[in-house]
Amino acid sequence: MINTISPVDGSVYCATQNHTEKDIKETLELAGVAFSKWADLSMVERKNYVTAFVNAIIDDTDEIATELTFQMGRPLSQTPWEISGFAERANYMVSIAEEALEPHIIEDSDAYKRWTERVPLGVLGVLSPWNYPFLTSVNAIVPALLAGNVIVLKHSFQTPQVAERYAKAAEKAGFSKGVFQILHLNHADTALLISNPRIDGVCFTGSVAGGIAVQNSLNNKFIPCGLELGGKDAAYVRADADLSLSVESLVDGAFFNSGQSCCGIERIYVHADLYDQFVDAYVALTKKYKLGNPMNTDTNLGPMVKTEAADFVRNQIAKAIESGAKSLVDESLFAASKEGTPYLSPHVLVDVDHTMEVMTEESFGPVVGIMKVASDAEAVALMNDSKYGLTASIWTTDVESAAKLAPKVEAGTVFMNRCDYLDPALAWTGVKNSGRGITLSKLGFEHVTRARSFHFRK
Repeated sequence: MINTISPVDGSVYCATQNHTEKDIKETLELAGVAFSKWADLSMVERKNYVTAFVNAIIDDTDEIATELTFQMGRPLSQTPWEISGFAERANYMVSIAEEALEPHIIEDSDAYKRWTERVPLGVLGVLSPWNYPFLTSVNAIVPALLAGNVIVLKHSFQTPQVAERYAKAAEKAGFSKGVFQILHLNHADTALLISNPRIDGVCFTGSVAGGIAVQNSLNNKFIPCGLELGGKDAAYVRADADLSLSVESLVDGAFFNSGQSCCGIERIYVHADLYDQFVDAYVALTKKYKLGNPMNTDTNLGPMVKTEAADFVRNQIAKAIESGAKSLVDESLFAASKEGTPYLSPHVLVDVDHTMEVMTEESFGPVVGIMKVASDAEAVALMNDSKYGLTASIWTTDVESAAKLAPKVEAGTVFMNRCDYLDPALAWTGVKNSGRGITLSKLGFEHVTRARSFHFRK
């Protein structure tokens, strides 16, 4: 049994039975049998099943919100938003499935018919994290099912009840046995699962180290593997930016979910002409956060997922200060922030540079560094000075300037005047150590299918 320790109060919230190698074997055998029947259904039939599956999750929003808060610490006032976001993405993918998967006809003449189709991979392993447990997993699960794949979901032991909710929804939607299954596995058994010849594709969301482990587990076979990994996402605030909009958005982008987001804002570069005003306003708004028990309605900043995670961020902050950085938010303003607990106040650091880990290594916590820059060129150079490249944002009232700068930024998504958001109509992807592959949009269906061509001479 694996205990899930709640960051809310340090208690054991639930215990989950670890599945065995025998369970893996039986699960994959069942999935193999289920695949041919599921893939043979019409798109309309699969859409009906998937819609019922999605609605079953939505119907339990209130219960799920409470479970999420206890499992990973996000304030209860914010957790229902995850299910509304889940619904938005899922419903969009249902709406575009037929168009995304329609055959590409090259020729249909008296002499020839030539075309290419997208066909399902087969049994897809989905490995999902705890920080946005529905929003990360839905990106793979829904298009994969719509395309005709069957799913084996392995979720984080920090949020095992998410997997159980999915399993319950699949049963309620009337899925045939084996179409959607869950396994609770440790790292070693997860490697056994995905390296098994019966797994035809993998979708993983997590750390860079986790992505490398997944990749190493697949060294002896050739299957598609999508990796959505870490980020050190940057923002550039130009001199002509809307001060109020940029401050409000970037404070939220840095501290929502206690900064535990792969696309959260971790570093900000501000033009010298606006720097002082921006920093003063940013600090003032940060000080308005209320850190505390996430079950309280007035709390808008909860604990980090674990004390070890909070200690990692504390260490980054301490090392930066030792190297000359200055913290502008006094931790004593937040009574709940205490050493030896997952409760950590938001931190705003200035006088930072790229010799400091807090500006180069993923923090995944409530800390942001702000640097002054003299030009667009300097800002872009610093934004690109990273081994990550998930998202970046440019804050300006000059659309033409943003359009010239954006292609120079090394990131999977470049925003103007927004951040920390996934548009289901746009491809979600990263460069460098932020991973490979695509989810969301029409292109997301390509990763859970393979191409098959037909060439008929009449």
